[in-house]
Order: sequence, then C-alpha cells, then structure tokens
Amino acid sequence: SIQFAIGSRQFVTLKVYDILGNEVATLVNEYREAGRYKVEFNVGQTISLSSGVYIYKLTAGSFISSKKMLLIK
Repeated sequence: SIQFAIGSRQFVTLKVYDILGNEVATLVNEYREAGRYKVEFNVGQTISLSSGVYIYKLTAGSFISSKKMLLIK
C-alpha cells in the first residue's frame, strides 16, 4: 500500500514505473479532496509484474515526489 496526504483539493496522479522508466500502472488519476489516503497496489489482480525494483511517482498540484519500492512475490 502507498500512503499520502494532501492539504487542499488537487488533481492527483500516482503512477508506477519499471526500472527502465516504462509506465506499468496508474493507481490514481483524479481530483481528490484534502486528507490522508491509502492506495493498495494489488499485483496479480489487474497486472502481472515480476519481482524487482519499481518507482512510484506522486503528483499533486505542483508537488512531485518519486520513491523506489521493492516488489517481492
């Protein structure tokens, strides 16, 4: 799961990329009200990914943050 918080109503995108920079999933792509959110990244139900390193990128208004995550099956 990926957790984040926003301070005001903003358009939020949360995308997952493989280590080569290819987009593998879009988890959020909509306006969200201020608050705390938790998004589940369910591998296997909608997409098939192998174990490895992935990057997720959160964009909310002018804020952009990228983090590395390790997927272990």
